Amino acid sequence: MNFKDKYIGIIGLGKSGYWSAKLAKSLDCNVFISDKNIEPNHPYVQDLEQLNVEVEVGKHSDKILDCDVIIKSPGISNKINLFKKISNHNIPVISEIEFASLLSNVDNICVTGTNGKTTTVSLIFDIISSELNILKSGNIGIPFSRVVLENKLYKKNKYDYCVLELSSFQLEHSYYLKKEISAILNISVDHMDRYDSFKQYLDTKMKIFENSNFCIYNFDDKQIKERFLSHNQNCFAFSLNKSHGNFYLDNNKIRSKNSNYSLDIHRCKLKGVHNISNFLAAATIAKKVNISEKNIFKAIKNFEGLTHRFEHFLTKDGIDFINDSKSTNIDSAIMALKSIDSNVILIMGGIPKEEDFSSILQFKNNIETIIAYGKAAKSIYDSLSKEINVIVIEGFKEAVNMSLKCANTGSTVLLSPACSSFDQFKNFEERGISFKNIVERFYA
Repeated sequence: MNFKDKYIGIIGLGKSGYWSAKLAKSLDCNVFISDKNIEPNHPYVQDLEQLNVEVEVGKHSDKILDCDVIIKSPGISNKINLFKKISNHNIPVISEIEFASLLSNVDNICVTGTNGKTTTVSLIFDIISSELNILKSGNIGIPFSRVVLENKLYKKNKYDYCVLELSSFQLEHSYYLKKEISAILNISVDHMDRYDSFKQYLDTKMKIFENSNFCIYNFDDKQIKERFLSHNQNCFAFSLNKSHGNFYLDNNKIRSKNSNYSLDIHRCKLKGVHNISNFLAAATIAKKVNISEKNIFKAIKNFEGLTHRFEHFLTKDGIDFINDSKSTNIDSAIMALKSIDSNVILIMGGIPKEEDFSSILQFKNNIETIIAYGKAAKSIYDSLSKEINVIVIEGFKEAVNMSLKCANTGSTVLLSPACSSFDQFKNFEERGISFKNIVERFYA
């Protein structure tokens, strides 16, 4: 798609919309951006207006229908009425990721999955950067448009790869995004407010493999494996089992079929058995771009992980505190619980993505008490209270304080909410920071 002299419309003025507008303007395009929620005095609005970008706030008018192509920010649902009008006018709609990729001259390594994407992308970046010039972008929090613009990826450049974390939202309107390597880590129920069915969500995730030279998939995930039974060309599995993939887990060691290198998982800085599968995915991808196994194992060993993702931030009076605020669905909470043997004080709650939490019962012997807060509290209580002690408390601060009262020497207080944060917080980061602050003030 040639964007020169095109009239480009952008829906949504978050980070993605802002940077795609700046990138489009650098091409001397006429740019119109619309956001019905943002305030007129927002810094993004003021900055773009100085660049002669027309900004519409407080509504979505029909002016967007005059555009030649529309860039949709990932947070905007396809179900809003505006998209019916756009469809009727046959105006092409692409994602911000798609727009930036059509201008970039760098090969992409693309990663998706329900859980663990950001951690895995960060690890891939650490491994590959030991030998090559690499960038990271996408759902990790850095818009691809910004990376393309600031690093002049539309020209000849020094970079070998850009590793992109892609959400299902970003894949919805990405038709021509070229991938040297694409990978899916796992799949579980999520974003059912956005999709009509789990199948639609999975189908959207599977778009990661379109236009891909090498496809990497999780053989241990039943639903993903079944989708690959009809594939064979350029498809490569990763698995905990030695029978599938180049790297595997054996007696608490990550091993390679190709060398004598191995790594005891207890020597890794990033804890949690649920991370091992993602270690294997990252190693498989790094191997495809010819990174030495010495550097692969070294990077995995030294990788410290990210905040709010099974973050063991404090041990006090024999009590461990783990901040897993990024756990926004039940499957991610299950992954966290698999890494703790016993005596768990579990804080759950927020806005539920499912009403049935009964799958948590498989850990009933490991859980001392569940503190359920927020809008999900009733569903959590109804699902679990017959077999696990569940205390219902509305406010998050009060829930954390209750967990401190319940904990004793040998306990692990785990914030792994299994729900989104938006009933009481702006995002999961704010929730995690609040948890850590409450705990640290208690011991101050």
